[in-house]
Amino acid sequence: MKTKSVLTAALAFMSMSTFAQNTDGRIPAKGFAVFEANGHFQPYDFSRHAVGDNDIRIEILYAGICHSDLHHVFADWGAEEYPMVPGHEIAGRVVAVGKNVTRFKVGDYAGIGCIIGSCRHCDACEHDLEQYCEEGAVMTYHGIDRFNGDEHTQGGYSDTYVVAEDFAIKIPADAEIEKVAPLLCAGITSYSPIMQAGVKKGDKVGVAGFGGLGHMGVQYAVSLGAEVTVFDITDDKREDALRMGAVRYVNVNNPDELKGLDKQFDFILSTIPAKYEPVMYMKILKLDGQFGIVGLPAFRNMPSLSVADLVFQGHRKVFGSQIGGIKETQEMLDYSVAHDIYPEVEIIKADGAEIDKAYRNVLDGKVKFRYVIDMKTMK
Repeated sequence: MKTKSVLTAALAFMSMSTFAQNTDGRIPAKGFAVFEANGHFQPYDFSRHAVGDNDIRIEILYAGICHSDLHHVFADWGAEEYPMVPGHEIAGRVVAVGKNVTRFKVGDYAGIGCIIGSCRHCDACEHDLEQYCEEGAVMTYHGIDRFNGDEHTQGGYSDTYVVAEDFAIKIPADAEIEKVAPLLCAGITSYSPIMQAGVKKGDKVGVAGFGGLGHMGVQYAVSLGAEVTVFDITDDKREDALRMGAVRYVNVNNPDELKGLDKQFDFILSTIPAKYEPVMYMKILKLDGQFGIVGLPAFRNMPSLSVADLVFQGHRKVFGSQIGGIKETQEMLDYSVAHDIYPEVEIIKADGAEIDKAYRNVLDGKVKFRYVIDMKTMK
């Protein structure tokens, strides 16, 4: 009798959840927003669009703090609109499903990364590269959702999110859920160029910049059997790099450590979020070596390569990479969980002052390696 009553209650809950998604009412949400560039985080009440037939609603459990969140908050990449709720590294639990949803059920873990929509029919979308949608991908925050009334999107520093199931990522039930959120940006952003470059066992790989992205890149390259060297500007993370499987750590501010590295590397991944000299890394590539760039500094600190650099360091490939498509993001997450590859995180409370402090530490390079907000602690 007890089992029957539990089952009845569960079915009733699922029925109510599905019904709630088919109403026209918007869904109340609360989170933390900045109201101007360089502003402080404050509590913010807003709403999400109703759950449509093909949508799921997620109760957000954890939200990662990405360096690009800082760039948007501080308007480093151009004019922004406020109030802004950042956050595109989202892990949570499904609490409602639309009537056409087949990939998720209430109670499943689900994640959201940097994009929540695209046209689905352009060349990029048909090749599972929705991030390069020719009509423009819809960003998880600071975007305009043309599929839902042109509403301004707000991000994951909040308690709930509504997203089309095709743009949600399935999180395995046995995943370490408190560490998953950064995989939805830091993970895929480093995984994708490593896959594009075809990194394999025995390759000599360099990872330039050893922060949120870099420490994921090291783990993926090591897991593939590569011989990994980390490049950074201090000695603070030397032991961490070696602990994660790197064979060498180079402080680029120490010229002696750069000696003997010319033409040594098959692939170098640059995650550097500040101004630097890309040609220095091109010179240490082998012939036919590849240089993948994912770090995107503020416009005022943007590094550059001249045509002369490309010509005189020829027979080397330089390419950029932006996150990854939904299919590849799912592949990355499944690979990460199966190989026990997670970011190293520091969990903080969902509090404006705590988020402000985390931002200061990210700016000062004092985080190892990713802050994650426990949204369950929001009051």
